[in-house]
Amino acid sequence: MNPPELADRLFGPGFEALRRAGATPLHVRAFASLDTPEARDVLRRAEVLITGWGAPSLSEGHLNAAPRLRYVLHAGGQAAPLLPQSTAERGIEAANAGWINAIPVAEFTVAMIVLANKDTFRARRLYLRRRDHIDRELEFPAAGNAGKTIGIVGASRIGRMVIERLGGLNVSVQLYDPFITPADATRLGARLVSLDEVMASSDIVTLHPPLNDATTGMITARHLGLMRDGATLINTSRGAIVDQDALILELRAGRIEAILDVTHPEVLPEDSELHTLPNVFLTPHISGSMGTEIRRMGEHIASELNRIVEGRPLAFPEPLR
Repeated sequence: MNPPELADRLFGPGFEALRRAGATPLHVRAFASLDTPEARDVLRRAEVLITGWGAPSLSEGHLNAAPRLRYVLHAGGQAAPLLPQSTAERGIEAANAGWINAIPVAEFTVAMIVLANKDTFRARRLYLRRRDHIDRELEFPAAGNAGKTIGIVGASRIGRMVIERLGGLNVSVQLYDPFITPADATRLGARLVSLDEVMASSDIVTLHPPLNDATTGMITARHLGLMRDGATLINTSRGAIVDQDALILELRAGRIEAILDVTHPEVLPEDSELHTLPNVFLTPHISGSMGTEIRRMGEHIASELNRIVEGRPLAFPEPLR
């Protein structure tokens, strides 16, 4: 993983969480590359490989150099993008910490929904400008969470967690996902609608699809134009899901608000208007696990390692075929 120091934050000093799981680490520090002689020697002896953010991809050559390898445990969303096509054919199994990392993203999203519905960001701007008493009933007659409609795009694991957490609020939830049925949506606690309806009839639209060929640019200028005046777009997924140039045009007009934890590119140019538009709340991809939340991911991977040591199947296997 990279930086290698991330391993200590995941598993504690000396990889204590992994040792508690009953395993013996073959190296006292994480590798940033698997192409050094030292890393190749460890690969030759390893039965379990633990990877994390910033980890290099494994090649067929790496797997050839790891004849005893049987498990890849990834302290992140998915192990598959790091692994060559032959991994499953070699009898290697994988697991990840995607569900664990989804927890803080869902928490962040719900927090932003609540704040956006309370008109928090516009209220702050107004208070900063006036620096005087604000009559909230006069200035924000439509603020509040009660009775609002939340649109979820994508019934991913994060999308599902957001729906579950919204169950405690007095809001209506509608969902767009082309891969589930109306009955599936009802079981989740939402009403299945088209993407156009989500965009046109929601007070908040929050994006949770994975980034792939089908979802790149899926939120177009037309979709953004359907949003209600005063509605808010939240993106904690990937910046490339939205036509960012079209989004900037809508935001420049001041008709909608945006809460963006992700952009495309991930680090915006210094002169991007998203830095300065008053109706944008921009954060540097902080919704995923960070700080104290990182250790929770490490404990999850340690629990999977413990299952391997005890001869039990993985709790959250990741399909590789």
